Amino acid sequence: MENMFNKWRDSLKKTRDVTFGKIATYFGVTEINDESWDRLEELLIQADVGVKTTLDLIFIAQQTVEREGLTKTEQLRDLVKEEMSKLIDQPEEPDLNQHKPTVIMVTGVNGSGKTTSIGKLAARYKKMGKSVLLVAADTYRAAAIDQLEVWADRVDVPIITSQQDSDPGAVTYDGIKAAIARNIDVVLIDTAGRLHTRFNLMEEIKKVHRVAGKALEGAPHHSWIVLDTTTGQNGLRQAEAFGQAVDLNGAILAKLDTSAKGGMVFGIKEQIGLPVIYAGLGEKVEDLQLFNRENFIEGIFADDNLES
Repeated sequence: MENMFNKWRDSLKKTRDVTFGKIATYFGVTEINDESWDRLEELLIQADVGVKTTLDLIFIAQQTVEREGLTKTEQLRDLVKEEMSKLIDQPEEPDLNQHKPTVIMVTGVNGSGKTTSIGKLAARYKKMGKSVLLVAADTYRAAAIDQLEVWADRVDVPIITSQQDSDPGAVTYDGIKAAIARNIDVVLIDTAGRLHTRFNLMEEIKKVHRVAGKALEGAPHHSWIVLDTTTGQNGLRQAEAFGQAVDLNGAILAKLDTSAKGGMVFGIKEQIGLPVIYAGLGEKVEDLQLFNRENFIEGIFADDNLES
């Protein structure tokens, strides 16, 4: 749908202007030589694609150029876009019918947009006809509980909370049991925004994960991390640390519309093996969208001189 592509293109304007626009400009009619590869490598790293991912892309492109006898840098454009597309998955909407309730645990550091993303997920799933329960397992900050309560009221879904500094495992257990009793479809658990360098807090998140399994066998069915796209490669280091604490199986990109570092998307799958499930394309509730690989690739290479 053209309107949705326009939304992706608009949200990727900063990434395109600051980084990928330079890469798009690079592709011209000049001959491919050693300097061409050095320049492309430099631009990809500047675009926050990451060193490993960049070197892999360059290696594959060089092999293809040699095999197919390409000579002009303009011929590299479609090749690079195609290879970039292979680095990321096209997700499907998570199956919310396989388990009842479907328990989704959401992690991430403070300020990443985690609680806001949970609120938008609740709105998305409710619009899909699912009943949703929020669980405020971030008990270290009263403001976190308050923020989630605001979202619960805004979206009009129930919420399970506890007192500040209470056991986050206990509220997680109570929340899942309440969902079972109320025949709720989806449980969204907000965990404390732990810094990935704090060992004791990372141990606490492991406990929340274990307790969810005790409350309901197989839970949590999804463990996602919310990454602030503006942090670039540092966000990947956070994801690696969280992945060592709990079995993450997906990522949510927050603030994609305000970041110039959208290139980190390529490293999420290549470096840490996580598919991107959703992306935040703006501040509105409906701006949390299922990640679209085609729209993302086309969006970062879009020509702003062409009309929509």
